[in-house]
Amino acid sequence: MISSPLMTVMVDAVRKAARGLKRDFGEVENLQVSRKGPGNFVSAADRKAEAVLREALTKARPGYGLVMEEGGTVEGQDKTHTWHVDPLDGTTNFLHGIPHFCISVGLEREGTIVAAVIYDPIKDELFIAERGKGAYLNNRRLRVSGRQDLADSLVLYGSPYLGRGNHPRLLKELATVMAVTGGVRRFGSAALDLASVACGRADLYWERDLQTWDIAAGLLLVREAGGFATSADNGPDPMAARSVACGNEVLHRELIALLRKANQ
Repeated sequence: MISSPLMTVMVDAVRKAARGLKRDFGEVENLQVSRKGPGNFVSAADRKAEAVLREALTKARPGYGLVMEEGGTVEGQDKTHTWHVDPLDGTTNFLHGIPHFCISVGLEREGTIVAAVIYDPIKDELFIAERGKGAYLNNRRLRVSGRQDLADSLVLYGSPYLGRGNHPRLLKELATVMAVTGGVRRFGSAALDLASVACGRADLYWERDLQTWDIAAGLLLVREAGGFATSADNGPDPMAARSVACGNEVLHRELIALLRKANQ
C-alpha cells in the first residue's frame, strides 16, 4: 500500500465525497419510480461531490490548478501541478439506479500523471497508484492480465453519447474486435474500465471521445500495474488524443492492429 502524504490527501478527499454520493444514490433508486425521474437530482449530486473534492484538494494543495467535469478549468498559481477530477464517472448508471460508478482523481505534474485514485463507493474498492510505486486495490498489489490469446480475452469498450463521436467507426471497430475475442462488455465508466484492466478483471479496453478527467487516473493505474496504455491510434499521449487503448504488451499490440484493420 502507498502511504505518502499526497496519497493521504487524495484518498481522504474521495472518501469524503463518496459519503454524499452513497446517500444520494439511495435517493435515486427511489426516484426511479417517480414521473419526474432523477435527472435534476443526479446533476445536483454530481455538483455537490465535485464541490467537496475541490474544497479538500485546494485546502491541501492550495496552488494547484484543476480540470473538472462540472466546474471546468481553474488556473492555479502553481503551473506545474493540475488535478483532473471526475466526481461521478458513470453518471448514466447512477441516473438509472445501476450500482456501477466511481470518483476519479488524477494529479498531473509537468505533463505527466504522477498520482491516481479511483474509488467505487458501492463496492468499497479503492484503486490507487503513484508513479514508480505501483498500483493497488485496497491493500493488494495489482498486475494486468497475463493472457496472450485474443480468443481468450475479455474486452471492454465505450461508446459515445447520442449526437457525439463517430458511431459508424465504433460499429466497424466493434465488429472487428468481436469476431476474434472471447467477449466484449460495455459497463459505462471509463475510469472503472481502466481499473478493471489494471487489476486483471478485463484484458483489454478501448474508447474514443473522452475527456482528461475520464482517464487521467486510470492511465497511471494501468501503467503501474505493468500494462500498456496509448491512444486508440497508438499515439503516446491518450490525454491529448482523448482516446485510449490498453492491456498487457502482447494483447495491446493485437488490439491496435484490429482497430487499424477496422478503419482501413
